[in-house]
Amino acid sequence: MTTVFESKHVQDLLHRASGKDQKDGDPRFKEIMYDLLSGLFQTIEKHNVTEDELWKAVNFIGEASPELGLIVPGIGLEHYMDVLMDEADKKQGITGGTPRTIEGPLYVEGAPLSQGEAVMSDKEDDGEVLMMEGVIKDTDGNPVPNAMVEVWHADTRGFYSHFDPTGLQADFNNRRRIQTGADGKYKFRSIMPVGYSVPPNGSTDRLMKAMGRHGSRPAHIHFFVQAEGYRHLTTQINIADDPLVYDDFAYATREELIPELNRTSDHAEINFDFELVPNSDAVRYELSERKRLSA
Repeated sequence: MTTVFESKHVQDLLHRASGKDQKDGDPRFKEIMYDLLSGLFQTIEKHNVTEDELWKAVNFIGEASPELGLIVPGIGLEHYMDVLMDEADKKQGITGGTPRTIEGPLYVEGAPLSQGEAVMSDKEDDGEVLMMEGVIKDTDGNPVPNAMVEVWHADTRGFYSHFDPTGLQADFNNRRRIQTGADGKYKFRSIMPVGYSVPPNGSTDRLMKAMGRHGSRPAHIHFFVQAEGYRHLTTQINIADDPLVYDDFAYATREELIPELNRTSDHAEINFDFELVPNSDAVRYELSERKRLSA
């Protein structure tokens, strides 16, 4: 039996709605729109989606706009892009390098710059002191001089500066840029971050609950690492003993990004080296284009 989707009327509709019957417009965009609409039309027919359900979905998308930066990783879309880039590297025979993982929506440009080492917290709270250090290396194990390490993380309440609803944090609390020297070493002192959950009863939370999922992340620390002649690295590490380390709603956990955590009587220590892949025509990778907050 021919489905409604397969009918000439709907196929003509798809052709026109995606602009494929027009000379003007972007050919690549029209092909993408055609496939997106095709998938949507087939899903609606397969599941007997009602008009009420359709408009509830449209209304949700409109309301969800402020939380799209959370929804995109929450539905696995941001991680899927990483998977595709990993596969592209594999096909090019590219090996080595610290694994990439999602950026998330909470980066802010313009953090204070330090040389070699930094104190992350502008106003330290009562959390556990964290000391983290390592070396920026190339794929042969040599130090990369003059690398830039950008690091940002949440405080002990799970809030990020610039996004803290309480307004208690300084603008760049727990955000720094660290310029390495000839030895490629970086080091910082901070306070151990905690995991956090999406805003309660917000769009992301409602979406997760509709799928029977939670909206929580383990404690983690974000990094951009870059140097002249090397691919930009977007990644993050997870805190090894967090109970959600393998149950991140944003799918950012990678085994290579869970460094050993050592504790002394008065602080915790993490030693982690970043490995950068040299740029070439085949493997060039720059910071992705997305809207980011600048302060």
